[in-house]
Amino acid sequence: MSALVLRLKARPPQRVDMSPVTPENLATLGIADIIRIHLLMGNRRVFLGELFDVTPGDAAHIIIQSSSFRLDYIGAGLGAGSITIEGDAGEGTGQGMRGGRLHVAGNVGPWAAAKMSGGTLSVAGHAGDFLGGALPGDMRGMRGGLVVVRGNAGRRAGDRMRRGVIAIGGGVGDHAGSRMIAGTLLALGSPLGAYPGFAMKRGSLLLRGLPSRMLPTFSDAGSHELGFLRLLSHTIRAEATPALDLEGLGTRVRRYVGDAAAGGKGEILVWSG
Repeated sequence: MSALVLRLKARPPQRVDMSPVTPENLATLGIADIIRIHLLMGNRRVFLGELFDVTPGDAAHIIIQSSSFRLDYIGAGLGAGSITIEGDAGEGTGQGMRGGRLHVAGNVGPWAAAKMSGGTLSVAGHAGDFLGGALPGDMRGMRGGLVVVRGNAGRRAGDRMRRGVIAIGGGVGDHAGSRMIAGTLLALGSPLGAYPGFAMKRGSLLLRGLPSRMLPTFSDAGSHELGFLRLLSHTIRAEATPALDLEGLGTRVRRYVGDAAAGGKGEILVWSG
């Protein structure tokens, strides 16, 4: 059976909370019920059918066409099934994901994959600040799963990250991996912002080059051959859509240990071929 298709009629005048639109929530609903789902737009509620033309199909796979950066929280809490976004998405895309697949053909706003604990989020464009990071007042960011971004990511990617993998095909903004507790974050392009690993406790940052500025609380621990990088590359190749350029990275890295101001058990690994 074909997918359930939601085609945005026009860019909404205010931001829209799309969190009710998940395969789990729509699985038992008929088309008449789907178009009457309430969505919060600004400070008022509207019916889904006011914003979208709906083509019936299997709600286990939802396609959102002509999507806009004003559609927030698409795939929030996703536990199973898949959502494909043809266009851009707003704030909180995939926030709190527990499983399933979420693919964005365009860009995503800030706090994508925040509190994510499972599943796969893939972004063909760029990501905003706090990718996989902690929400304001929260002590933990991403807690599992895989995030793949083909383009660049903004500031503080992986902030307070607890576990999981974030793979970025482009560069990252300042303070990537800030306050990391564990997990793995890769940035395979440039530019690389200043002071990655700020206040990180544990975890691994893997960079294709040196950042614009390094914290003085990271110590050079020399060159190392790390075989697990081959397995990590294989895992990302198998799961990543869109594909990332992992060719020629090898398993030899320069290792920097820190942040000494936060216990010094994290690491920044810079590929050296």
